[in-house]
Amino acid sequence: MAVNTSKTARTSNKSRAAHHANTAVPGAVDWEVVNRVVFPMEDRNAILPLYAIEWTQPRMSRDEIDPFDDFYNIDFGAMNSSEAARLVNTSVRPAANVGSDVFTINSRSEICVHSGKTISLCTYFNAFPAGYWRRWTDVNTVRFTAQAQGDGAVTLMRSSGRGLLHMVETVPVQSAHGFAEICVDLPMTDLMDGGFFWFDARASESMELQIRDAVWSVPVQARRQQEPTSFSIAITTFNRPTYCLRQLRTIAADDNVRARLDTIYCTDQGTDRVCDQPGFADTARELDQQLTYIRQANLGGSGGFSRGMFETLKAATSSYTMLLDDDAISEPESIIRAVQFADYCRKPTIVGGGMFHLDNRTVLYAQGEIVNRNNMRALPAVGQRYNQDYAQFPLRDQPHLHRRFDSDFNGWWMCLIPTQIMREIGLSLPVFIKYDDIEFGLRAQDAGYATVSLPGVAVWHQAWHSKDPQRTWEDYFDNRNRWICALLHSEKPTPQLLYQMAYNDVTIGLRLVYSALHLHHLAFRDVMRGPQYILDSMPTKLAEVRAAREGFSDTETRPNIDDFPTAAAQYAAKATPRPMSKVKATGIRTLLRTLLGNGSGIRDTRPAIAVTAKETTWMAFRGQSSALVTSADGNSVAWCRRDDKLFRELFMRNMFLANTFCKRFPALAEQYRAADLSSVEHWARIFGEQTGRSN
Repeated sequence: MAVNTSKTARTSNKSRAAHHANTAVPGAVDWEVVNRVVFPMEDRNAILPLYAIEWTQPRMSRDEIDPFDDFYNIDFGAMNSSEAARLVNTSVRPAANVGSDVFTINSRSEICVHSGKTISLCTYFNAFPAGYWRRWTDVNTVRFTAQAQGDGAVTLMRSSGRGLLHMVETVPVQSAHGFAEICVDLPMTDLMDGGFFWFDARASESMELQIRDAVWSVPVQARRQQEPTSFSIAITTFNRPTYCLRQLRTIAADDNVRARLDTIYCTDQGTDRVCDQPGFADTARELDQQLTYIRQANLGGSGGFSRGMFETLKAATSSYTMLLDDDAISEPESIIRAVQFADYCRKPTIVGGGMFHLDNRTVLYAQGEIVNRNNMRALPAVGQRYNQDYAQFPLRDQPHLHRRFDSDFNGWWMCLIPTQIMREIGLSLPVFIKYDDIEFGLRAQDAGYATVSLPGVAVWHQAWHSKDPQRTWEDYFDNRNRWICALLHSEKPTPQLLYQMAYNDVTIGLRLVYSALHLHHLAFRDVMRGPQYILDSMPTKLAEVRAAREGFSDTETRPNIDDFPTAAAQYAAKATPRPMSKVKATGIRTLLRTLLGNGSGIRDTRPAIAVTAKETTWMAFRGQSSALVTSADGNSVAWCRRDDKLFRELFMRNMFLANTFCKRFPALAEQYRAADLSSVEHWARIFGEQTGRSN
């Protein structure tokens, strides 16, 4: 069921978009605001270091100057205690100061610097990503404007891709009785490898300094999309109604977003409906014709997001579709930044955002990822790393973060896709969940379209460390879809791909997760059935996978530890580290003993050991007949029992199937590429609609 999709609504939204596109800095009609300096109004204690911090003296690290510095290891054996102490002291630093004695947030767009204090806006959300604009657009100058009142100075700063900091201009402020305007133009030079623009602000010893309405603007003539653009948002949800409603409320409250928004396609695939939540009716009334609420059967993330993409193409009024997770917390300014950046890109470009941990709000999980096509595994972009804490290590003091990171794809927690790209390459693969975002990014890349994961654009999302897909039904989709992705985007089966297949089976088998081994068997079988089977089985595959996991000890979970007998011992990881070569040798010996042995814990009357979720590595299960294992989310416990004979059978069967898969790879690849699984026509049949149906 869909509501609020009238053509009148579309026309109204386009008018708002046109008005917004012509909005410029007062007195300079040829400039368009593309980045507003904003401050948080909620959860400030948790996220303020992402917006503003106290200024401290910059420190230059040796690797900024000497690229060979990273080539040399540390000789710990020759280090005395004094040298060790110096090493630790240079590595450990306090979190950035965001105390109320330094500054106060007055509003979404205004900050007050207290007397004698200095702040820096070289932060994740408020530094302008100049290097990205230099690389992907034709913008050659950026204008900074702000209003300031009080006594002090505003200093415009810039960095290079190496993280070297430079002062551009210092503007004195002496305006005690009203706000004075600041305007500085910054040329887009020395930015090919990266770099940011930002401002620092210092208040005099005798008076506070207030700054408001600070923005970064670019020349309108550099805009690729000369006509006004608008966008739709695709949100898919499954039994997370409160999270989804919060996301809708956040969007509804932001005027800048709504000025460019056509509609939100909220696809509800659950049984606990968003529309039944208290407050939904009020939010729907506020959004009015900018909300299209759709109910459909559970087709996973790929089906929910594809529905929003499908509806956007059918309506033919939006320039972009933004995919946005239902359980994410958005910074609304990120949404509009992504749209405005896309408007200026030289050619249609996918613009993605980073993901901050929801349970540790200043830690960025990822900003830019690439794919190793030899084994179809994602990893951080070159020079990037996972889990960067911007509270302890702010952008200003992390030279490696100032370089430009090039991506192969962006996670669909937040990703803006031009409709032109969707028309050309199709929608998501119909694979329910997992690898739909990776495959789409690779498909776009192969078609000549880039993905840019833009700093300053991000959401907060539930962290992956509270999940362990290998202990759930998700492992089937993770492996099956990775192999499909390999068929579509790899030239041939590589030794790395085969190694990954074997390695996955070994690690989960040594952890006594035999249900996952069985799911791998199903995944191999289903992939080799061909693309038509993948299409036909999409609506029913989840139920089949759930049923296939039944009967294994690792799937027979209980909500409480006391539901099982007390374990004979608690696992404790050895405190003494060993060389990697010795760890690998131990792993090989453990595997051989398991493959050749007949160990069994089927008749155990109590678990031999209890293992916490954090410690569920293969080391914890060595020599144990059974183990009491806590789930990654901490909500259940399983009594996993060793069965070496079962492991041997499952492992050898999967290796046989892996070998068969590799032999059939060329023929299968040809079938999958010819099937065009992601086409709009295929999705129309899945949705039970025709592409030409009018609203």
